[in-house]
Amino acid sequence: MEWRKSSASGPEGGNCVEVAMAGCVLVRNSRFPERETISFSPASWNAFLGLVRMQGPADRG
Repeated sequence: MEWRKSSASGPEGGNCVEVAMAGCVLVRNSRFPERETISFSPASWNAFLGLVRMQGPADRG
């Protein structure tokens, strides 16, 4: 399984998430990859991404 790190992650890694596709979408904390993951259906994940994209970068964090 291939994990992808967020493009918003800085050079030091910081507090970031990683995502993998395995029939469902798995999300984990990149600082503690051995800990549990959260899973989402592809439809739920796509809905989440759509909302994030609608907000735009100025509204994040």
